[in-house]
Amino acid sequence: MNLPIISILQLTDLHILPNAEDTLLGVQTEDYFHRVIDHAFKERKYDAILLSGDLAQSPCVESYTRILKTVAPYQLPVLCLPGNHDDFSLMQHLFNHPSIHCQKQVILGNWQIILLNSQILQSERGHLASSELHFLETCLNEHSALFTLIAVHHHCVPSGSKWLDTMQIDNSGELLNIVKNHANVRVITTGHIHQELHRKIGNITILGTPSTCFQFALNCADFALDTQPPGYRIIQLHHNGNITTNVYRIDTLLEGLNLDSQGY
Repeated sequence: MNLPIISILQLTDLHILPNAEDTLLGVQTEDYFHRVIDHAFKERKYDAILLSGDLAQSPCVESYTRILKTVAPYQLPVLCLPGNHDDFSLMQHLFNHPSIHCQKQVILGNWQIILLNSQILQSERGHLASSELHFLETCLNEHSALFTLIAVHHHCVPSGSKWLDTMQIDNSGELLNIVKNHANVRVITTGHIHQELHRKIGNITILGTPSTCFQFALNCADFALDTQPPGYRIIQLHHNGNITTNVYRIDTLLEGLNLDSQGY
């Protein structure tokens, strides 16, 4: 049975620390993750949650376990992919539940969601291994009747900030060449840039999503933080292949944010 609209809640760049009270750039990241998810569920319902990387800042059993305990009560499919700060092996070990997992393909109605790993170990940069690209092309060929959303942590088009774009997927051209040849691909959504992005390449919508904690300033040559509140994205997948999407933010500014920081 096909749902008329499949509603996906995208949460990204949580940067959860080993202890709940720990701070990063002056911000208690876990507190804001809870505020964001409470805001997201206040008046809305979803069919799945997408956690699109950098779930943990200093990955450990404790940080991932607390994330698991936060999302499990919603009793929804939770789709998880790694960012450059994550320990993907540990994620795969801990997020190994029927509904909370790191599976690379999920089918919902007449849509498939393909999750790609752009992580380079010990690097902030993004890359898609040949095995990831092969997996993508196989899914697109074998399920050509399904509309497709691709989720990946690193961005695949320039953000406009020079320092962030040094970390863009370095073989983005290969990804885009593949998807351009498959009319069933409708959206690519990413994390990593801690800011909103909305582009169109042909019939494909490319999205970037704010972090659940601190945000990066737009169009900056060097590292710079922004005072905008944390946020999330809702992506609605329609039965006819169309999408609608919006970014929402909580209504309180970050407490303790160190705007003078030169990085983290």
